[in-house]
Amino acid sequence: MNSTDLWAILPILVLTGWTCVLLLLDLFIPQRHKAWTAVLAALGLIAAMVATILQAGQVRIGFNNMVVADGFAIFLNLLFLGSGVIAIMLAYDYLKRLGIERGEYYTLLLFSITGMLLMAVAADLIVVFLSLELLSIPLYVLAGFAPGRLTSEESALKYFLMGAFASGFVVYGVALVFGATGSTSFSTIVQAVGTASTNPTLLVIGAAFVLVGLGFKVAAVPFHMWTPDVYQGAPSSVTAFMSIGAKAAGFAALFRVFITALPELASDLTPIMWALAAATMILGNIVAIAQTNIKRLLAYSSIAHAGYILMALVPFGDPAVARDAVASALFYLMAYALTNFTAWAVVIALEQMDEKGLELEDYAGLGKKHPWLAVAMTVAMLSFTGIPPTLGLVGKFFLFRTAIAGGFVGLALIGVITSLVSAFYYLRVVVIMYMREGDPQVSRAPWLQIAAVATALATVVLSIVASPLLNWASRALLELF
Repeated sequence: MNSTDLWAILPILVLTGWTCVLLLLDLFIPQRHKAWTAVLAALGLIAAMVATILQAGQVRIGFNNMVVADGFAIFLNLLFLGSGVIAIMLAYDYLKRLGIERGEYYTLLLFSITGMLLMAVAADLIVVFLSLELLSIPLYVLAGFAPGRLTSEESALKYFLMGAFASGFVVYGVALVFGATGSTSFSTIVQAVGTASTNPTLLVIGAAFVLVGLGFKVAAVPFHMWTPDVYQGAPSSVTAFMSIGAKAAGFAALFRVFITALPELASDLTPIMWALAAATMILGNIVAIAQTNIKRLLAYSSIAHAGYILMALVPFGDPAVARDAVASALFYLMAYALTNFTAWAVVIALEQMDEKGLELEDYAGLGKKHPWLAVAMTVAMLSFTGIPPTLGLVGKFFLFRTAIAGGFVGLALIGVITSLVSAFYYLRVVVIMYMREGDPQVSRAPWLQIAAVATALATVVLSIVASPLLNWASRALLELF
């Protein structure tokens, strides 16, 4: 181990050390002052963001090619860390309101983010698996963080069982890839593919198993079965973070593995990825139409948006398109994160004890009684649909352009049609807020209100001046060995 190795994982070291210290400090913080635990957790995330920014502009490869801190990792690390800060803002009042405020919540959140940071820099299949488990296990616990609520305990059990099942696919896939190439390092795998010593059949099967396991994390059809129940049952602050962090981490691994290590398998896997993207967009949007619970609606919305992002992975074997594909996926992940946090902030503001306030009809009258929250929710719904002036429109435009550039016009057409379908259930929320009478009860917690308004404002402003974000995403290149 040398300074280069440590520099490559500097944000991970900062956040891990801070979290371990916070775990001990929380023992001495009285229950009535748990706000300090939240503040210290946020400061740890900000410190890790500073460490990430210090890495910008250079590529560091460490631990014998097992990790690589490149532009791709830096972009995603800042996304994960920023998401963590917003997740703390959403959770602070929510946990107190539900009577489940405990310091462990924030340390578990930080440990999960540590796994996401490790996933972003992973350049070895073993590291991918370790980071997958590190980010997942705290989320299993957080999903059941509301003891006494049957739905929370049920969601934790379902998430754990399905997650363990998916991890088994990843491990088996890693074993097959190792058996086919003799290595788990991306740099060695990409050199071994196509040589006489490599078993191509074994390699394709192993890659398919890895795709299945990671498909579970991003909630791609048909590996999405856990998503609606877990999203509905878990505490809403956990669901908000999970729907962004876990999904982005899954896509980080997918792009790392297939674009960096396995581009030669495109002829075998591209049809499968095409089918996954199409099925995910179609099922997510169609089933969402029937939902009357806002959390289940956002769950199927999350599934649908995983399909849109998968469009960027379909042409992973085409070097001429790969760079734009990565940029468009990163841009859309940022757009989706801001939009999703806006929507979940409003959901958390309306949620009451005993899971009341979660039906679509509970949003009636929000436009008159609480106009700022209604405007924020409207921005989120428009961005999800892809209607100007929102960041979702710009993100979808670049995704569809990438699919067309890769020669997949039919897939882009499916994306456009399903986006039109999604307008029905997204705009239905807007209609209920403004055109039906009601008296919704909302939380006036300042941090929650700030998060809702700030993310909504960013969703609109960044759509008007999208060039800086797009240029940043375009420079966030994967390091190809």
